[in-house]
Amino acid sequence: MKRRTLVQMLGGASLLATGVGQAVARGMMGSSHHAEMMHDMQGMHHMDDMQGMMHGTANLMPLNKMPSQQKLQRLPLLKNQSNQPRLFKATLEAKPVKLTLADRKQTEVWAYNGQIPGPQVVAFEGDTVEINFINSLSQPSTIHWHGLPVPPDQDGNPHDAVAPGESRLYRFTLPKGSAGTYWYHPHPHGYVSEQVFRGLAGSFIVKAKDDPLAHLTEQHWLISDLRLDAQANIPQNTMMDWMNGREGQFVLINGQLNPKISIKSGERIRIWNACSARYLKLEIPNCSWILVGTDGGLLEQPRPAAKTLFIAPAERIEVIVHTDTDQSSQLMNRYYDRQKMMVKESAIDLELASINVKATNYKLPNQLRSITDLGTATATKKVEFSEAAMDHDTMPMHGSMDGGHDMSMNMLQSMFMVNGKTYDMQRMDLTSKQGEVEEWEVFNNSHMDHPFHLHGTQFVITKRVLNGQEIPEAFKALRDTFNLKPYERVTFKVKQNDKGLRLFHCHILEHETLGMMANLNVV
Repeated sequence: MKRRTLVQMLGGASLLATGVGQAVARGMMGSSHHAEMMHDMQGMHHMDDMQGMMHGTANLMPLNKMPSQQKLQRLPLLKNQSNQPRLFKATLEAKPVKLTLADRKQTEVWAYNGQIPGPQVVAFEGDTVEINFINSLSQPSTIHWHGLPVPPDQDGNPHDAVAPGESRLYRFTLPKGSAGTYWYHPHPHGYVSEQVFRGLAGSFIVKAKDDPLAHLTEQHWLISDLRLDAQANIPQNTMMDWMNGREGQFVLINGQLNPKISIKSGERIRIWNACSARYLKLEIPNCSWILVGTDGGLLEQPRPAAKTLFIAPAERIEVIVHTDTDQSSQLMNRYYDRQKMMVKESAIDLELASINVKATNYKLPNQLRSITDLGTATATKKVEFSEAAMDHDTMPMHGSMDGGHDMSMNMLQSMFMVNGKTYDMQRMDLTSKQGEVEEWEVFNNSHMDHPFHLHGTQFVITKRVLNGQEIPEAFKALRDTFNLKPYERVTFKVKQNDKGLRLFHCHILEHETLGMMANLNVV
């Protein structure tokens, strides 16, 4: 989507009042909509209020109203109700509950089993998982087992929505080689953004009997964000949320604001980016990260230490924190510019936690696993993410630019596309053959970052091309999600093992909801 067109569509009031994008605003002056827009702007007596509603910054709960600096708590476990070996059986209920989160006021959240984050599922390769999902929401919902190699009819896709007040049994067996760090969240089309930002998400770990890092102690950090207004309510998305993806002012680890964390170098840390749209660029000053695993499990070898750790929305990683001396420091999220629309951001780093790191002796195996090469691809797929201009006739040039959930969605429908089309549940966009090795090329033909996610399997990235320069992938890793920078092309090899319907989409949940998603039919 061209930025000039976007400014024309939304109206220049917010841009001109804040001084954002002066060159873009100048480009707008010759447009056919300019005179009408200037007339409309003259009638806007509450410009500051409008900017706040568009950007979601008006009347928010101050950060100091939420308890912080408390010891990080472990994620609660989902109890296995089965006495049979190799069977994990449990119930997850999605339901509105009221919790006291900030300013001693109650907040209605939507939670699995009354907990935020939802309870953690831990199972082993070879286990059969049976989870009864009860939908006690007012909306249809599903549970999508993000990254897990489950059959298509158990994947919780939008075509299999569970109606309000109904239930559904998910049943699948975890195959050999599936050990990794996964998560679960809703996936009903048109509702996923709201259901996640109101609290519905949880972690899922698959373990291997022969895990080479089983001797290491573990910590789990599920990072999410939450927006609360001054009355401690969770507000609806603003126009800017739909365009750029929603980010809450509270960035939480295991549901806690700025907790105190104590770790030892040599501990295995699993990290989830469970945010709707926030990117993570993590750093602990005077420490380094040793990457040992990605979405689909362990790497072949530990990677050399790095200062920062980049995690796009929906990605998961496994790391070791290294330090030669004891450190009393902070877990920082360094600013990452993902090229948001119509936003002039300051490069602000966020402190996510106070952290004490104790230096200890530890040893990692030189070889963690072997990742099988899929071999030569016999089929190809090309996917393009893009953005399109909105219909000016649907834009509200009078009154509130906030407009509410439905109106904002309607105004931005058809804005985000896959291969030039917005999502249609009834349309099959691509077809793959069961068991066939394919090479996919995914192109981000837009000015902003988009995280790509493919259902039902893991894949191996082989190369990236950015600004005309080919960048071979430095190491082999199993992934189901990766970030696409503006105008970047990423190539990966993949194989779908089960027949049925799969999906692929942008994992900025607002973009997915607005149509940046497509169906894949595996035959």
